[in-house]
Amino acid sequence: MTFEFVAAELGYLMPEILLLTLACVVLLVDVYLPEQLRNLTYQLTQGALIGSALMVVATYPESRMVVMSGMYISDPMAAILKLFILSIVFFVFIYSRDYLRDRGLLKGEFFVLGLFATLGMLIMVSAHSLLLVYLGLELLSLSLYGMVAMQRESHQATEAAMKYFVLGAIASGMLLYGMSILYGVTNSLDLSVIAQGINANTVSKTMLVYGLVFIVIGLAFKLGAVPFHMWVPDVYQGAPTAVTLFISSAPKIAAFAIMMRLLVEGLGDLQSHWQGMLVLLSFLSMGLGNIVAIAQTNIKRMLAYSTISHVGFLMLGVIAGTSKGYGAAMFYTLVYTLMSLGSFGVILLLSRAGFEAERLEDFKGLNERNSWFAFIMLILMLSMAGIPPLLGFWAKWVVLTEVIQAGYLWLAIFAVIFSVIGAFYYLRVIKMMYFDKPEDTTAINPQMDMQVALSANGLLILGLGIVPQLLLSLCFGAMGV
Repeated sequence: MTFEFVAAELGYLMPEILLLTLACVVLLVDVYLPEQLRNLTYQLTQGALIGSALMVVATYPESRMVVMSGMYISDPMAAILKLFILSIVFFVFIYSRDYLRDRGLLKGEFFVLGLFATLGMLIMVSAHSLLLVYLGLELLSLSLYGMVAMQRESHQATEAAMKYFVLGAIASGMLLYGMSILYGVTNSLDLSVIAQGINANTVSKTMLVYGLVFIVIGLAFKLGAVPFHMWVPDVYQGAPTAVTLFISSAPKIAAFAIMMRLLVEGLGDLQSHWQGMLVLLSFLSMGLGNIVAIAQTNIKRMLAYSTISHVGFLMLGVIAGTSKGYGAAMFYTLVYTLMSLGSFGVILLLSRAGFEAERLEDFKGLNERNSWFAFIMLILMLSMAGIPPLLGFWAKWVVLTEVIQAGYLWLAIFAVIFSVIGAFYYLRVIKMMYFDKPEDTTAINPQMDMQVALSANGLLILGLGIVPQLLLSLCFGAMGV
């Protein structure tokens, strides 16, 4: 193996290598920084994300490349998802800075754990081996457990971290057990070899389906699908809002990526088996998520159940089982993360030292307090409800189109019914912002970077809703459509 060959293979891993290196630099620099220079940690972290994003662009693959002895894959889907993950985490850190400072949590640990979680997500997106999938997943999960527990004096945060850790460990065990069965049956960790073994019909179908069940359970937990959703509302409510913002956005992209890698690329010939499982998960998630969200008075819990319902919609594209269906699911995932990012960003905007804007009542009269950010929240809520011409409408439209073409008309009808039910709790927030009198008249004066980022977030959803083809063609192109 020549030096040039090794260098060429390592070139594909440069975004991950650079992010790992800079995360270690941030970790070491932060130890020696005096408190008044703590902002330097934030700036280095954002620099690391920008550098990694530029490296993804520089190494953008024209075609599908499998390197590092079949462990790592570089393809257009991976590059696009990585760019979105890095961009979203960049925005998360902008939104979080003032919130963390007000609560004495603006420490290097938040940014370092955030960078390592992001590294885990990048690894998951490009994993082409069961080993690498699990390595990326655990790096992400362990970082998130630490982030949830950062607010040590909060009993609610500690309880949320314990629940997340225990349930996460069970789900990881399930996934690992499923992977070990696949390895035992096919004698390989490489997803291509596993796919070839299934295709050649040389392995036990019964054992494969048995392993598949455990893998789907593990994936359903990471996505927060019913009935493996128990952790979502408790963790969203208990964690500091900055951490909830992190958990609710970029990790969903990584979870979609490993669903594609494992189910579609590795276990594509078992499609008839996992389709049925996903249909059940999707139906339950859309139903329970939208109905239970109506009863919530805490907006973080409401958005948690909203997330569960969106996961059900996301699965519709994968259930379709076609390249266009997978492209639609990818489009839905990216749109959802943008909407979730903005929604929790507004909650952070309204929070201040000694006050958490967690109740729905905290949004009363927002239009009188700051009409611009009320308008941004209006865009976000209408988009989540799937009202045209906003981006959320097109996301629902494309997955429903694909699932109907795949012959699941009944599932699409139920999805529309559940969407109509779900529109209620989004419209309730809008009603409170525009028609109720404010309970709190404190002025909203965020930092300029927060104002610009949150405005761009809302306007991007409005703009892409008018020309959805820009993002849609990118997603379909990544799937080879």
